[in-house]
Amino acid sequence: MTLRILFACEYSGTVGDAFTRAGHDVLTCDVLPTESAITPHHQGDVLPFLRERWDLVIAHPPCTYLANSGVRWRVERQEWAEVRAGAEFFTACLNANAYCVAVENPVHHKYAREIIGRGPDFTLQPWQHGDDERKRTCFWLRGGLSPLVPTSDLDGSTAEVRVHRMPPSADRQKERSRFFPGVAAAMANQWADQALFLKDLRS
Repeated sequence: MTLRILFACEYSGTVGDAFTRAGHDVLTCDVLPTESAITPHHQGDVLPFLRERWDLVIAHPPCTYLANSGVRWRVERQEWAEVRAGAEFFTACLNANAYCVAVENPVHHKYAREIIGRGPDFTLQPWQHGDDERKRTCFWLRGGLSPLVPTSDLDGSTAEVRVHRMPPSADRQKERSRFFPGVAAAMANQWADQALFLKDLRS
């Protein structure tokens, strides 16, 4: 049995390709062109796709105006309209028309949490899944998905903070948002089985 899966706000194909290789019916969508050679991609607005029916939606919405790491600038610049727009888009991803949903973001500041109305269901570090980096990553879940179980023996002692040390460049924001292959593999291995089980229960 296969799953019909949407990956919202993914251009790299890192996560989508992991599910494609497992034999699922996958579509990625982002305003950027895809880097994947194997997964179908729509370049443009994901909102219409979020209204279609899916077995699983995994989303990586932009975090610029939601992340706690940048809250100082949101306050100093009074970017409340941008914060609200970011939080509303995040909520649209979380409320996607799917049986199971997982939304990934960094730690949110309190203003975003107030609009969204809930915090993450679990957090992880990439080194827990073999990507020897340190970047706290949060997930909001719907539909019965469980937190990912660590798949690596790494203990974090050698993990690097590569993302936060990137020098300024035209591609800095794009590169900072690039996802972790080890975590992507864990998502494909664990959540695909869970979503298939839940789909079988509904059929």
